[in-house]
Amino acid sequence: MNNSILSLSCPMPKLDFDVITLGHGSGGVLTNKLLESGVFDLLKNPILDEHHDGAIFELDGKLAFSTDSYVISPVFFPGGNIGELAINGTVNDLAMCGAIPKYLSLSFILEEGLTMTEFWEILLSIKAAAEKSGIFIVTGDTKVVERGKGDKIFINTSGVGQLHPKAAISAKRVQVGDKVIVSGNIATHGIAIMSVREGLDFETSIESDTINLNHTVEALLDTFGNDIHLFRDPTRGGVATVLNEIARDTKLGINIQQKDIPVIEEVYGACELLGLDPLYVANEGVFMAIVSAEIADDCLKKLQTFENGQNAAIIGEVVSEHPRQVVLQSRIGGKRVINMLVGEQLPRIC
Repeated sequence: MNNSILSLSCPMPKLDFDVITLGHGSGGVLTNKLLESGVFDLLKNPILDEHHDGAIFELDGKLAFSTDSYVISPVFFPGGNIGELAINGTVNDLAMCGAIPKYLSLSFILEEGLTMTEFWEILLSIKAAAEKSGIFIVTGDTKVVERGKGDKIFINTSGVGQLHPKAAISAKRVQVGDKVIVSGNIATHGIAIMSVREGLDFETSIESDTINLNHTVEALLDTFGNDIHLFRDPTRGGVATVLNEIARDTKLGINIQQKDIPVIEEVYGACELLGLDPLYVANEGVFMAIVSAEIADDCLKKLQTFENGQNAAIIGEVVSEHPRQVVLQSRIGGKRVINMLVGEQLPRIC
């Protein structure tokens, strides 16, 4: 959903303050006005409308639960902002468990001095992302901290989802011969953030790929179910870190082909300029799947029918050789071990 369209039907509420100022704790007059005139009205649904300290709902069967905190800098970046990133991030974490996201908590830590215009834009993005993914925001919290203590805004989300009836997602199910699929171009989000970092600004049209992945994952599970052994989203640490974690957990080896890894040419060039390896750069709209060899080609074709999967590719396979190691075959035929990322290549990405 386009935020500019959304804002036409959701004008910013008229409040007697233009910036967030330090109130009297979470129950202060300012916070109450902010919640009643803004958050509750914009994000309203039957459960949230109860205004309880928690949410009361029913779910059947096995559940998945995930939580994450978002402290990204800058909070606005090409292609998105911290609001939609927070919703998409937790929705995608649930999807990677093989779950259908249902309910979400949403908590803000607001720094004194954040403008109402900025906060409203973030709220609009949250509403749009929640509606697109189909998840309901049912409870939350808001706190204000002194200027200089919060970097504008921090967001925490926790999500609950119902496990898909055909999902059997576990590293224990990964086996020799399985294929490694990546759902789209890698490293785009990390480079979009770098493009606006102080001292690292360079001309680029690269935008973050942040998006909800749950509908795509659900469709794959509907079709291939038990033959999908594992999902992972390569956020912090990128594709290389996720593959190393899988190799470590399964005690198997993984071979990947550099020529098959999808990277936008502009992103690849930016990585070269900055001395970065795209394999280690963060992603927000990409997932990885380890699937049975028998269904890999069909799974890829299905994935490519989705807008966020058009650039999907099979990039490697699980092998018995070199256990617990990831080996890359380069475009010119050489091989090298891809190690786990040491430290943070790109701080404050999500």
